[in-house]
Amino acid sequence: MSILRNTYEISVSDAAQRGVAGLVADAEHGADLVVTRHHRPVAAVVSMDRLAELDRAESDLRDLALVLARTATDSGNRTSLNAVLGAFGHTRESLAELDDE
Repeated sequence: MSILRNTYEISVSDAAQRGVAGLVADAEHGADLVVTRHHRPVAAVVSMDRLAELDRAESDLRDLALVLARTATDSGNRTSLNAVLGAFGHTRESLAELDDE
């Protein structure tokens, strides 16, 4: 599955002949351009809307990876706040008595 859609390839030479304005117009109309050099993809031209969509997808995938990692490594053991405070020599009451400064 490709992350780009409505793609077409254009060589660096052809892209230079079309000019930036032509490439931008294609991207604005929804085309994802793949620029190739020697038949190898080297760059892509996409609209800002498409770039924002890809950025959101990347963020969602990163969050999903974190959830999966946490799920896979969760032992089920939980530590109460009182136990943590006790490990540092405090209680909820002793924290309430501390100055805010």
